[in-house]
Amino acid sequence: MLSCDICGETVTSEPDMKAHLLVVHMENEVICPFCKLSGVNYDEMCFHIETAHFEQNTLEERNLDTTQYGTLNNKDDSLQSTVGVNLSIHSACASNHPKGSAQSLPEDTLKHNEVYSENLSESRKFLKSRGKQSGLSEMKESIYETMYSPPECPFCGKIEEYGQDMETHVKTKHASLLDTPLEGMDRVQCSSDLALAHQLQQEEDSKRRSEESRQEMEEFQKLQRQYGLDNSGGYKQQQLRNMEIEVNKGRMLPSEFHRRKADMMESLALGTDDGKTKTSGIIEALQRYYQNAATDVRRVWLSAVVDHFHSSLGDKGWGCGYRNFQMLLSSLLQNDAYDDCLKGITVPCIPKIQSMIEDAWKEGFDPQGASQLNNKLQGTKAWIGACEVYTLLTSLRVKCRIIDFHKSTGPSGTHPRLFEWILNYYSSEREGNPKVVCTSKPPIYLQHQGHSRTIVGIEERKNRTLCLLIFDPGCPSREMQKLLKQDIEASSLKQLRKFVGNLKHKQYQIVAVEGALSSEEKVARRQASQVFTAEKIP
Repeated sequence: MLSCDICGETVTSEPDMKAHLLVVHMENEVICPFCKLSGVNYDEMCFHIETAHFEQNTLEERNLDTTQYGTLNNKDDSLQSTVGVNLSIHSACASNHPKGSAQSLPEDTLKHNEVYSENLSESRKFLKSRGKQSGLSEMKESIYETMYSPPECPFCGKIEEYGQDMETHVKTKHASLLDTPLEGMDRVQCSSDLALAHQLQQEEDSKRRSEESRQEMEEFQKLQRQYGLDNSGGYKQQQLRNMEIEVNKGRMLPSEFHRRKADMMESLALGTDDGKTKTSGIIEALQRYYQNAATDVRRVWLSAVVDHFHSSLGDKGWGCGYRNFQMLLSSLLQNDAYDDCLKGITVPCIPKIQSMIEDAWKEGFDPQGASQLNNKLQGTKAWIGACEVYTLLTSLRVKCRIIDFHKSTGPSGTHPRLFEWILNYYSSEREGNPKVVCTSKPPIYLQHQGHSRTIVGIEERKNRTLCLLIFDPGCPSREMQKLLKQDIEASSLKQLRKFVGNLKHKQYQIVAVEGALSSEEKVARRQASQVFTAEKIP
């Protein structure tokens, strides 16, 4: 015989007990297992048990976590409520008491507990069977097993009675394993991405630096070639190479090559210019022309006598500064005012000029300029400018000054102040009012970016505009010699005339000679050249 733990009714078999539980206790009212109270709902019954039967229920709370019995679904709410209350109540009666307490319980109570345990198992089987009969899905069976089974640790398999205990166990014993695979993959992926990004950045930086270095080297080599510092030889080597090219192209006979080579070697040995690029007598020819023609010119001022020198095969492309110095020196050598300081000097060849500038550097002139050119000019195609011309003239005790027209002073990038300064320079002497004024003033060295020329006079036109007269070392002798004809054509002067609108470089510098220096003045100017400064206009 089987006795119901709830009401005490006896039945003859397990199927009858299942039916009794279903009909009498599960589908009807909720009854207190301790005092037979009925007619209340689930929440009220829980409150009744907690207050009226506290001591009996305390043992149940230690062994069964009633929170495991979550809601299966709305359809089974009544079943869940009845089962939850009855199982909770029976658990309180059948919990594992301490040994001493168990011995003090009445015998009928112990028997009742054994019967309850069996019936609890049967009830669980019955609920599962009823769930299948009612059409509950396999998912609900899994939920049921999870809810009514003690939780098992997914890492070590340990079983805990309560969900909170299992949560604590996992967090304390297996904290390092929580989310480790995902975080690990994330860290590996992140580390791999960072390494790849770093590698790509390094490759890009290396490529950029390599490209910048290549461009810098190309620019540096270009500048070296442009300014003759590429170790490709100087005047002598270029002269020989270009003459060989002329021979190979059939423009020069081999005999002519050897004759000109011998002349060049003699000139280099003596340190004097061979005169093959010089044209003399142009200033005198211009004087005659302006007196007899040039009706559109009101007045003209001409410099002292000066020879024209043009570039040769040995200095083509880089020798303009040297050729302009030769022009300026040729005028000074014909001026008695400079006999003392230029005694024993003739117009030097280009390698000799390079040597003279190096000597001036050794004396202490312009150390900054010397450093920029590596203190070496001989054997190179290095350009020279206004500073080197000033240094050389000062070392020869020629008094001169540098004026820097460092920015435009007129519309459209023009430099009218430069023209005005040149007019004042040449017209400062008391010459009366003749149309043509042949002054004793030396020519003026004119420098701008990439080229230099020599100013030999200035015109004042009848419309009051100004026009410079300029010798260009890039103009060959055959063109300059056209000016020596008895009847000069006006078109021949086109190569000399430069109006305000023709000079539009950003900056111009001039070197103007103003007399001779004493030895003391030379020393003072050498000291002043330690920090080279120029007079600026404006």
